[in-house]
Amino acid sequence: VCMIAHVTARRMAGLQRHEEEKFFVNAEGRKEPVPSIHDPPTRELSVVVPSYNEENRLPLMMDEALDYLEKRQKRDPSFTYEVIVVDDGSKDQTTKVAMKYCKKYGSDKVRVLSLVKNRGKGGAVRMGVFSSRGKKILMADADGATKFADIEKVEEGLKNLEPWPNQMAISCGSRAHLEKDSIAKRSYFRTLLMYGFHFLVWFLCVKKIRDTQCGFKLLTREAASRTFSTLHIERWAFDVELLYIAQRLRIPIAEVAVNWTEIEGSKLVPFWSWLQMGRDLLFIRLRYMTGAWQLETRKCN
Repeated sequence: VCMIAHVTARRMAGLQRHEEEKFFVNAEGRKEPVPSIHDPPTRELSVVVPSYNEENRLPLMMDEALDYLEKRQKRDPSFTYEVIVVDDGSKDQTTKVAMKYCKKYGSDKVRVLSLVKNRGKGGAVRMGVFSSRGKKILMADADGATKFADIEKVEEGLKNLEPWPNQMAISCGSRAHLEKDSIAKRSYFRTLLMYGFHFLVWFLCVKKIRDTQCGFKLLTREAASRTFSTLHIERWAFDVELLYIAQRLRIPIAEVAVNWTEIEGSKLVPFWSWLQMGRDLLFIRLRYMTGAWQLETRKCN
């Protein structure tokens, strides 16, 4: 198994942009070159929203997020933000829906990055992170399952980690406190899969973080640059590799309870997606252990 993991490992996945992915389309329909995570930050906060066939669920999330962000900016004019919707090769009208917000709020606040082909959630988040301008970068799912105002909780978690070594820290939203209620609503089979996945995460990769999969994570710009430029996994298990890299680099991590509601329309296929994630977890551990993957930093071109 170790030999297979080593031989089949790609050194780094998907760090090349297609020509069409090197530009945003602004509210006037003109192309603007994307900024780089390696440039100095010019916003307080970047919100990266990975979206695949989310034309129906995206509006609720965007309405809630932008309402919060606009009110916060009115209270504190020094607070600046951007929301980057990354359309991960959708087959529906996700880009068209997102562009309505770009036109309403302006392309300086809402930007839409359309990927030529589907990369997977991890690949979409990484493209958004690499195109961000914020001092802090928030990953937020397009379904709006986490109340956006809970950003204040993860911000507090980040603040409690200060002083940040090398300006790097991560604060993760967590649903672990809701686990007992969710078990009561799940089938025995799904509960068994959940516990099996949690055990593999703990045994193979990430210690001390009870919920690695909540899609509500806040990173300092330096932590985002360092971890995402090392990332290999582009599908559902990317969160685990992200936190595995962070722990290997001794980046401090906070886990903060957030409000969460299950939203219909999940793209996760219970059995096959969990099987794929289990395989990825094993390969994360074996490929770093055998040196097939290393903690090296690369730039996105």
